[in-house]
Amino acid sequence: MRRRLLAVLLALVPVLTVSACGDGGARAPFAETRTPPALGVRFYPPPGWAWGYVRSGDGRAQRYGVTAPPTAPKATILILTGYGESAEVWFETVAELVDQGYSVWVLERDGQGGSERATPWRDLGHVESFAPDVAATKGLVKGVIRPAAGAPLVLLGHGEGGLVALRAAQEGLAMDGLILSTPAFGLKTLPRSRAEFAKFTPAMRALHLGWVRAPGQPGWRREGPDDAQAGLTHDATRGKVRAAWMLANPDLRMGGRSLGWYAAFFDASEAAAREVKKATAPTLMLTAGDDRVATAGPQTRLCAAMPACREVRDPRAGHALHLESDAVRGPWLAAIEDFTRARITAKGAGGKG
Repeated sequence: MRRRLLAVLLALVPVLTVSACGDGGARAPFAETRTPPALGVRFYPPPGWAWGYVRSGDGRAQRYGVTAPPTAPKATILILTGYGESAEVWFETVAELVDQGYSVWVLERDGQGGSERATPWRDLGHVESFAPDVAATKGLVKGVIRPAAGAPLVLLGHGEGGLVALRAAQEGLAMDGLILSTPAFGLKTLPRSRAEFAKFTPAMRALHLGWVRAPGQPGWRREGPDDAQAGLTHDATRGKVRAAWMLANPDLRMGGRSLGWYAAFFDASEAAAREVKKATAPTLMLTAGDDRVATAGPQTRLCAAMPACREVRDPRAGHALHLESDAVRGPWLAAIEDFTRARITAKGAGGKG
């Protein structure tokens, strides 16, 4: 059976290679998007929002966005998005944080949102490694953001973006605080077990076939469930936000993951667990009792092993805390603001607190 599958995959390579010719436009990064007419004003781009690109070494271009308050910011918050998210999904949260006096940046993941793609199939979630995401995060902070000496820098990573944020901290990125919002260190639904992936992904990588879509991972579908229907949030209105942006902007559309993506995720999550004590910044981990994406065990274990981590779990919450109902999202946002204010106080006192 395995030999037959491999033969089929190898037979497809010439066909796919030919069809990919002239795919530069399909892979290219892009900035401006069309605001979905069905969305309310609170989901529109925040005032002063601007786009840019960051590229680290030979990595692909990744899109980021930024806006700031009219006065000197009290702190800088860098948001790292979860799987399948574009920065537009975070506009409501960004505007609220800016109202608190913070400059806010959102860095999209490698191969997602307006970032450059690894394959001509824009809706395929494919990377060979999470290392470029970590490198882009470090490059954006050091080369573009360059936080002011008196204002703290706080990283806020959601889902797999939380894994990237943790790896950046473990690799020495200077920060004053780390917020992990339903971080994905383990996934509840896998097309195959980790043990099975470990058996064949090395061969797929060696044959440069990591881009093959994993079993049970469909492409983007117009009739696909929105985030509320998928159980990621209990708020019907916010649950439509991501789907609305994708419908209005075909280049934002994301479907399922590749075999290579899963292999990269396993590599990064294992490295995060192995080097957990290297993340020394004060850390707030916000988790969800009704999370259908990320497993709870690794979240709790890693937080307990980190030098300065506190976990707060809301039993009512779904995975997308930033898109949850007000009863859940309100305390989540308040926790982020309290944590950031504590970093401001600690920065002013000359310590990490």
